[in-house]
Amino acid sequence: MDALATRQQPLLQHFSEFLAQQIGLHFPPERWCDLQRGIEAAAQEFDRQDAGDCMQWLLSTPLDRRRIEILARHLTVGETYFFRDPQVFDALQTRILPVVIRSRRQTGRVLRFWSAGCASGEEAYSLAILLQRMIPDFKQWRIDILATDINPQALAKAESAVYNDWSFRNAPDWLKTDYFRQTAKGRYEILPAVRQMVTFAYLNLMEDHYPSLTNHTNAIDIIFCRNVLMYFQPTLAARVIHRHSLSLVDGGWLVTSPTDVPQAMPASMETVYFPGAILHRKNASGTASSTTPEAFVQSQRSDQTSASAITSALPRRPPLESAAKIPPPEPPQSDYQLALALYLQGRYDEAAAQAATAANSRRHQAQAMHLLAKIHANRGDLVTAQQWCMRAIADNRIDPVGHYLMAVVLLEQGQTDDGMQELRRTLYLEPNFVLAHFCLGNLCRQQGKHKQADKHFQNTLLLLKACPPEEILPESEGMTVGRMAEIIRSMSDQELAT
Repeated sequence: MDALATRQQPLLQHFSEFLAQQIGLHFPPERWCDLQRGIEAAAQEFDRQDAGDCMQWLLSTPLDRRRIEILARHLTVGETYFFRDPQVFDALQTRILPVVIRSRRQTGRVLRFWSAGCASGEEAYSLAILLQRMIPDFKQWRIDILATDINPQALAKAESAVYNDWSFRNAPDWLKTDYFRQTAKGRYEILPAVRQMVTFAYLNLMEDHYPSLTNHTNAIDIIFCRNVLMYFQPTLAARVIHRHSLSLVDGGWLVTSPTDVPQAMPASMETVYFPGAILHRKNASGTASSTTPEAFVQSQRSDQTSASAITSALPRRPPLESAAKIPPPEPPQSDYQLALALYLQGRYDEAAAQAATAANSRRHQAQAMHLLAKIHANRGDLVTAQQWCMRAIADNRIDPVGHYLMAVVLLEQGQTDDGMQELRRTLYLEPNFVLAHFCLGNLCRQQGKHKQADKHFQNTLLLLKACPPEEILPESEGMTVGRMAEIIRSMSDQELAT
């Protein structure tokens, strides 16, 4: 640590504690030099005199969304490149994806992936390219790759899909020639067939709720969360890992980097050691364990007679993080309330059984059917989820929630036109249904209909202004009014940066 940093040690300690408390970023003393360098860079953007002045100013004022994003941009390393950590992609190509692809050929040709903390997009596009190379008929598949980040500028770069030579360091020779075209400025633009496989979205791993149908973080086959958790306090990193485990289908995989793994994985995750790579698989036993690739492959061979070696077992109860982090629910007053409490804890088997009981009574019948649709969607069983939506609509055709959930399930199945029609039905029945406006805005944006998207987003913001920022939006599974407004503004910033 240089002399200046040594003189500022008390301030650095105070500021590092402030960051940990406010946004979860973790800077122990051995990383205070990194913290100082990051603040020096951020000071210029904040128009402050130097790092010390910047820290004092930030300590004295509230951290709004803009300040958090600037700090995250300068205090975390967002740089990446194509096929980074080749041992991980080798494990995926030779050991993991063949099993997943084989099972899904039998059960619907649907694959779902999530790059959490995607930065400028190279990781998500690398996965898309790998899947194209492994699945010759990939155009006949439904392959969804969600890529999220907290940095709108990084997302804008990712959506532009244009890269320079630095993004190709250590990449295989065929990458540029087969999957990119060179631009007039000597850069490289990814081919549309790859670009169309990835959806980029703003998401804060510390604040936003997942798994959720709202942000498509449910029923994921493989989650990449590399070089992200190392910036969080250990307890907060464990919380993110726990929620990732709930987002995975049984047999799904979590890909982290060696510096990201918390001291203890959830009991629902087993560690599998591959040459040069350590990955984590959601198991059915609910007991944490570790195994070798050979044992994993042998276990998959013994399961080949089942319909799916990856998703054959039903979920088991994942461990709670701690009594302090997840307070016990109040004594339930009904079968539905108990089912909802179990659902929020990720105990989907028990929640489904309890909700099915509630669906046979009149007291909370509609809510129970809605909950069953969410439970099955989170487990990846979209057919059953759609059946519960249909039953809810048949029971009450003017209930907007049933139509909204049907829309989301249809969109999860790739039925965009039918999903949009159900969203319009939702708004016909309830013009102030915030999430329906938001979803239609997202769909129009993805289709390049920017004027229509802006109209729906403006309608969403107008409705949000009438509500307190801390109010939970109906059917959002925990998203507040203020958080939804921030996401829309971040999307607008992303559009302007493109």
